Amino acid sequence: MFRFEHHIALWALAVVIPLIILVFLFIQNWKKRKLKKFGNANIIERLMPNVAKNQPIVKFVLYAFAMTSLLIGIANLQYGTKLEEVKREGVDLMIALDVSNSMLTEDLSPNRLERAKRAIYQLIEKLHNDRLGIIVFAGEAYVQLPITTDYSAAKLFLETIGTDIIPKQGTAIGSAIDLAMESFDFENSTSKSIIVITDGENHEDDAVKSATAAAEMGVLVHTIGMGSEGGAPIPIYRNGKQIGFRTDNANNTVVSKLNESMLKEIATAGEGTYVRATNANAGLSIIMNEINQMEKTEFDSKSYSDYELSLIHI
Repeated sequence: MFRFEHHIALWALAVVIPLIILVFLFIQNWKKRKLKKFGNANIIERLMPNVAKNQPIVKFVLYAFAMTSLLIGIANLQYGTKLEEVKREGVDLMIALDVSNSMLTEDLSPNRLERAKRAIYQLIEKLHNDRLGIIVFAGEAYVQLPITTDYSAAKLFLETIGTDIIPKQGTAIGSAIDLAMESFDFENSTSKSIIVITDGENHEDDAVKSATAAAEMGVLVHTIGMGSEGGAPIPIYRNGKQIGFRTDNANNTVVSKLNESMLKEIATAGEGTYVRATNANAGLSIIMNEINQMEKTEFDSKSYSDYELSLIHI
């Protein structure tokens, strides 16, 4: 396990190197303008044939490399040498996130999927000793992040989530709940919950049956509805630019609406809570307040306790 002891040096690196590049470009441009005032560039080049044109670039590269190495050295890269089991108290939480095309609908800002991802990111920021896993689903469900206490990894995996991550379209909520149940470790007695974040459109399998089975195992299933009852068109993007809206076989614009009644039914069957997301509140905070009231169970988690200086230390 690696870490930097002084993170501020890395922030300095992000500022200093671009500044050095700007200064170098400014000086090079200033030299060219001065030479143009002095005389014709072709004549000057003939008068000074032995001038090394690439020498300033080489000097700049070496200087920038030296500054980068210096700042990384100041940041002091360290590596963990002792792995210990740490006792933690918390709950196990699996988030099932809908990544079907309808989640690109913009009745929530900037769209349903991005609104959900931002809320999950904010949730991760508030977690302490709880374990978190992420499942993505459309027509099929996949584990995006196995259950873990590594919140940095959770943020990294969250950033990679998009509607193109699963090619098969649909809304397989039941499959997502079943996969979440398979991801839990039932050998430990930690309290467990599933949060399904979806618009519920094009629902395919028996999600109510899956939620009922989860509740019978002591796992609460909460649902968060992304979207509005009135709905909105589903945009189509190509190379990052919107080129239109999705249409049906009759060339009519498809309007994606929140299937709120179905999500309420799933939450009731799973003995959980249903919340409709808004631009002001995505609903995760409301559900987490209820999860935090669940019994916290002690579990073992491995963590690095001792760190030593790396070879980069100066």
